[in-house]
Amino acid sequence: MIARTTNGGTRRWGALALIVTAQFMVILDVAIVNVALPSIKTDLGFSQTSLQWVVSAYAIFFGGALLLGGRLADLFGRRRLFMAGLILFAASSLLCGIAWSEGSLIGFRALQGLGGALLAPAALSLLMTSFAEGRERNRALGIYGAASGSGAAAGVLLGGVLTSYLSWPWIFFINVPVGVGAALLAPLVLRESRPDLAHRHFDLAGVATVTSGLMLLVYALTRATTDGWGSIPTLALLAGSAALIASFIVIEHRSPWPLLPLRIFRLPTVAGANVAMAIVGAVAFSEFFILTLYLQDVLHYSAVQSGVAFTGFALTVVVVSNVAQLVVGRIGVRATLTAGLLISALSVALLTQLPVDGHYFWDLFPAFVLGGAGMGLSFVPVTIASLAGVERADAGVASGLVNTSRQVGGAIGIATVSAVAATSSSHFAGAAAGSAAALDHGFQTALYALTGLLLVGAVVAVRLVRPARIAPATVSATDPTLLKEAA
Repeated sequence: MIARTTNGGTRRWGALALIVTAQFMVILDVAIVNVALPSIKTDLGFSQTSLQWVVSAYAIFFGGALLLGGRLADLFGRRRLFMAGLILFAASSLLCGIAWSEGSLIGFRALQGLGGALLAPAALSLLMTSFAEGRERNRALGIYGAASGSGAAAGVLLGGVLTSYLSWPWIFFINVPVGVGAALLAPLVLRESRPDLAHRHFDLAGVATVTSGLMLLVYALTRATTDGWGSIPTLALLAGSAALIASFIVIEHRSPWPLLPLRIFRLPTVAGANVAMAIVGAVAFSEFFILTLYLQDVLHYSAVQSGVAFTGFALTVVVVSNVAQLVVGRIGVRATLTAGLLISALSVALLTQLPVDGHYFWDLFPAFVLGGAGMGLSFVPVTIASLAGVERADAGVASGLVNTSRQVGGAIGIATVSAVAATSSSHFAGAAAGSAAALDHGFQTALYALTGLLLVGAVVAVRLVRPARIAPATVSATDPTLLKEAA
């Protein structure tokens, strides 16, 4: 074994700080737009039906291209893709801020989503290859999990402040200095990481089918919220998506250089972790969506008040995510993840009782603290499990896969929860349609569905997530890849 130098250790933690900053920016952008939508609608003349595409265009390209971004990082260099994603994200953020019409903002949001899809898997795979599997990586993932888990809550807060005290373009402008600064720092603190593959071939057929299939899936789910789940366009889009994804599986099974090596799914823990991550993503995205509407449409909070309300959630995620890596070391990945999902289920179950005249500190705050703790205890172990046993040559695609699971899970969650809430609200007999009471009833029903989903996630964690106990981080003197990274 070889000792890691103080300078090398300092550099790794500097790299982590940069990676976490970039990841926080990408996750933040998923939620930061929500509270600014009314201002965007007024300034750019959006119709009510087209306004959703400000969010959906980002989600479609982000979720659809993550696997592509992960494999590009493996083939052409993770630092290179990380920097390219940062530059594209910053440039498209600037364009979003100066958008002059519906079409221009939607197009620039799609470009921003593509930048995030290049950036996110490269960031996680850089973290994976910078820290050896074990205690050090778990600690790094605790910090990474704090950024990812709190990004959505912080986005609501920051979006409300920027929109209220400056103007909506600043929710995009704020990304520009962060993205450019991170891109300039990357060559100084990040070493290039690229596996020694026997080939550099690119699976074009796999790229075409999975990227278009995932994009079509997210688009179909978005359309379902307005057209209905049983409408002909929705069913046709879902069928097209299923056909493309099935074709992708056939192509990957036969390809000598697959985009997504199917051998990854021979690891039950990796497969289970991705299912659990999809559930965590679905609940996180949907819960923030539902609760933001509850605060503004039922309790009549302003944008700033809604943002401040989520600080209890965000701060708890930050604290517990950093504690989670210690808990994993004590009781293991499976037990920690199961506990996190059950605590989250308890939190959402409490929220199912939200009244029309709810009081923040009695009806919301306790559930927010529990929810933040549950998310912190879920995100760190599920990320560890999603990378456990994965070959270094597949680090990028494994990182892209777990990010895809979260993003597609989030898209499915929001679409399903929106439909459940709208249907329940419209069939509520106790008050007029569109009233606060009817809306509250719809939100409660949606939260019951999320509670059940979290319980399913706990069962998945118990049955499938069974990684071997990981020894403390060490570097073998016989492993040239690790020797090179530790030097």
